[in-house]
Amino acid sequence: MSLSKGRAGEGGQTMSKSKSKAPEQTFEEVRYLRYLIENEIPVCIRLSNNDEVQGLIEFFDASFIRITRHNAPNLFLFKHDIKYLYELS
Repeated sequence: MSLSKGRAGEGGQTMSKSKSKAPEQTFEEVRYLRYLIENEIPVCIRLSNNDEVQGLIEFFDASFIRITRHNAPNLFLFKHDIKYLYELS
């Protein structure tokens, strides 16, 4: 009988002792931003300098988010300047 590092799981697969590394990109950000755009959900965005911007997300790509605001100019915000965002009720 030989011993291996892993244990045999269901289906005869070998499981490693160490956990696998988490994926670097889950694509949940893209799914959430699309949800906010499609449902026209107002958001508040806190920037890294603690300024807050409120409006609707109109467009996004890998580097920035476009915010449409009521009675104020629309903004392009770089993602690296965003601390977090949350939905407004």
